[in-house]
Amino acid sequence: MVTDRILRRLTQGLVTLAGILVYLFLALPVGVIVLSAFSPEPYPQFPPQGVSLRWFSALLDNAGWRESLSISLILLVVVTPLTVILGTFAAWALARLEFRYRETLQAFILSPLMIPQVVLGIALLYVLTAAGIAGLVSGLVIGHIVVALPYVVRTVSVSLAAMDRRLEAVSMSLGAGRWYTFRHVTLPLIKPGMLAGAVFAGVTSFGEVSVSLFLSAPDTITVPVRIFNYVDQTFDPTVNAISVIFIVIAVLILLAIERTIGLVKIL
Repeated sequence: MVTDRILRRLTQGLVTLAGILVYLFLALPVGVIVLSAFSPEPYPQFPPQGVSLRWFSALLDNAGWRESLSISLILLVVVTPLTVILGTFAAWALARLEFRYRETLQAFILSPLMIPQVVLGIALLYVLTAAGIAGLVSGLVIGHIVVALPYVVRTVSVSLAAMDRRLEAVSMSLGAGRWYTFRHVTLPLIKPGMLAGAVFAGVTSFGEVSVSLFLSAPDTITVPVRIFNYVDQTFDPTVNAISVIFIVIAVLILLAIERTIGLVKIL
C-alpha cells in the first residue's frame, strides 16, 4: 500500500513536471520576443542590456506601419461579422435542410482547410484580378472570408449537432414560424459556437499571410505581410514591438471573453 502510494505520487509529480516543461517550452519564444522588444540596441538581443521604448516609438512614427495596422483593423472589423453571418447560415442550412449534393457543398465550403494556402492565393488572385478588385481592400475582405469561413462553419455545426432539435419543433408546434424560431430559439443556443467562430475568424484574418501576399497592393499591405517583408529586408526589434502589441491585444480579448462569457463555453 505504501509503495503504491509512493509510486502514484511519483507518477503524478512526473506528469506535472512534464506539463510544466511543455508550457515553458511553448511560452519561451513569446518571452524572448517580449523582452527583445524593449531592447535599446539596434538589433534583437536576448537578454536585453537595458529597457527602452525606442522601437515602440519608431513603430508609431512609421507611416507604413500605421497604414498597415489600419488596414488590418479594417479587415478585422469587416471580415469577422460577415464571416460569422455567412458561416452561421451555411452551417444551419447544412444541418437542417435536406437537398441533393449537401455533402459535396459541405466539402467545398471546408476545402480551404485542405488546399495549400499558396494555391488558394494564386486562385483568388486570378479570380479577383478578372473581377478588377485585386489589390483593393474589398479583394482582401473576400480572400480572408474564404480562408476564415470553414472555421465558423465547423464551430457552429458542432453547436447545432449538440443542440436538442426538439426545442425547435416545440417552438414551431406552438405557432412560431421557422424564421422566428431561428432568431429566438436556435441563435441563443448556438451562440457559443458563433462566438468561437468569431474568435477563429478574427485571429485567422488578423494573422493571414499567404493569401494576403497575393492580394495586397503597395497601399493595402496588411501587418502580417509587412512583417514578412520587413524581416526579409531589415533586422531590428520593430517587428518584436508589433508582435508585443499583437500579444497584448490577444490577451485582452481572451480576458474580456473570460470575464463576460467564459472561455470554457466557446472552446
